[in-house]
Amino acid sequence: MGHHGGLDTDDIDLKQVDFSHIPKLVEFIVPFKWHLALALVMTIAVAIMGTFGPLLIRRILDVDIPAGSIEQVTKTALTYLLVIAVIELLRVAQHYMMAWVGQNMLFSMRYRLFSHLQDLGLDFYDRIQAGRIMSRVTSDVEAINDLMTSGILGLVSDLVSLVAIVVIMLRMNTKLALIALTIVPILFIVVWTLRTRMTRAYHKVRRRAADISANLQESISGMRIVQAFSREDVNAERFVETTYRSFEAQMEAEKLRAMFNPIVDMIAALGSALIVYYGGLQMSWGDPAITIGTISAFLNYMTRFFWPIRNLVDMYNVVLQAGVSAERIFEVLETEPNVKDKEGAIELKDIEGHVKLEDVVFGYDPDHPVLHGVSLEALPKETIALVGPTGAGKSSIINLICRFYDVQEGRVLIDDIDVRDVTIESLRRNMGIVLQDTFIFSGTIRENIRYGRLDATDEEVEEAAKIVGAHDFIINLPDGYDTEVRERGSRLSVGQRQLLSFARAILADPRILILDEATSSVDAYTEYLIQKALVKLFEGRTSVVIAHRLSTVRNADRIYVIESGKVKEVGNHDELVALGGMYKSLYEKQFTDVIAAENDDDAEGVSSRSAGVAEFNPSAEHGGSS
Repeated sequence: MGHHGGLDTDDIDLKQVDFSHIPKLVEFIVPFKWHLALALVMTIAVAIMGTFGPLLIRRILDVDIPAGSIEQVTKTALTYLLVIAVIELLRVAQHYMMAWVGQNMLFSMRYRLFSHLQDLGLDFYDRIQAGRIMSRVTSDVEAINDLMTSGILGLVSDLVSLVAIVVIMLRMNTKLALIALTIVPILFIVVWTLRTRMTRAYHKVRRRAADISANLQESISGMRIVQAFSREDVNAERFVETTYRSFEAQMEAEKLRAMFNPIVDMIAALGSALIVYYGGLQMSWGDPAITIGTISAFLNYMTRFFWPIRNLVDMYNVVLQAGVSAERIFEVLETEPNVKDKEGAIELKDIEGHVKLEDVVFGYDPDHPVLHGVSLEALPKETIALVGPTGAGKSSIINLICRFYDVQEGRVLIDDIDVRDVTIESLRRNMGIVLQDTFIFSGTIRENIRYGRLDATDEEVEEAAKIVGAHDFIINLPDGYDTEVRERGSRLSVGQRQLLSFARAILADPRILILDEATSSVDAYTEYLIQKALVKLFEGRTSVVIAHRLSTVRNADRIYVIESGKVKEVGNHDELVALGGMYKSLYEKQFTDVIAAENDDDAEGVSSRSAGVAEFNPSAEHGGSS
């Protein structure tokens, strides 16, 4: 890790920028080393040839024109044009070469980052805002691209130009060159003074741009809640504040740049004035070494001398930002997943589905456990239920079974094998998970159902939808199974999205099924469809269910009552009701309406379901769960 206090740090002390990460970029450069070498040769050639122009103009003024030779003037002028043409051709080739290298590096770096982000555990995403993670993959990679494609070559070009200009000036006239270069110390003081302030200002600009991205990502993702609670004005005010901070940072940077360029221009003008003054005096005193051509060349070189100076300040900012960005990128790449395959992990194949937790202790913050010595068991093909108040630790148990996190103490076993001893991919391949907050990806309905098993045929996809009762509403959509559902399934109701998640789980045909309050967000009729589907879904597989709905919980083979991270009661529905403890209390509070409904006669039950069918709108868009 770097010195900046973590991945989610807002402000960075520029004195502590760690440039040690920049050499690590070599792994992304090596595949393109010959392309870079060729671009470097072209860059040096352009820099050296760029110094020929003033010499050719000096020749015309001092040699060709006084000789009265039109032929020589023509040859020199044509040579000048040829040099310019070659320079421009080399620049075109260099620009294309570096663009090609840059885009390939950008692609490989972003692919590496994205692949690594896929492997990182949920604790990473618990700590870091999504917008800030996105900035690593976008703006920070772009900063590295700027360094590689223009920064390094630009630095080489500027240094070669400066050295060439100084050497040529000294060779033409040492005294005049030394007079002209007396302004360099002044220039150095100005550049050094403004450098740090400009760098800090431009870093703040990038930081504020990342803040805007994070604000936008959060606001857009939560737009439904924003509008539901009429928070548009409040969110707009927050966005205005964030944007205004970006505006202030940008204006501070521009103010410094506005100061820098005129100061450099004044120093350049001072250098030019010294050349004209001293050169003019020497000519008036009859010094044969000073000619009109020499003064013209010196003035031209003095102008060109300040081009790299201006660029070097920009290049310093590019290098500094690349140092910051490289540190951030490698902080991500070097972040070890909290859960990963150990050496020698085995494949979990053809399991029976025996799930067991033994004296498990776990906390998202290791110093504050949320589970305290939890033990439970689901035998093959059994259905167990976890019930308890919010925050009791039920979802944490699910997270451990799926190995989204590792236990601090105890063991989680699948078929008597510790989940830490098997590969993560083979473990999760045997599991089907349906969460309360169903995530639907942009794409078609068919692609979403097929997500857990990409080799499934269209017939298998449709059969899975039929089993959970989703087929009817799907075929009523404009394009049926090929209907685009947009980001997060925004065209579907909550209940419809939940049915798709069940179809996705059934198609994957897992040996262990996990439902985390999967029916809590659906209406009565959709739940009725799901309950029918669950009968088939539970057949032949082990199921772990977190649910508040009686129809799911009471039929479980065993119910575990969880409170404050501990198992308080264990038994089936009848046993726990007879026990008269917490389960009975939860049962009486949460399931009163269901009990009343179940005490109705069969005819009334059928009638109420028929009414539910009449009210169900399978093609509802942007709707809730009714």
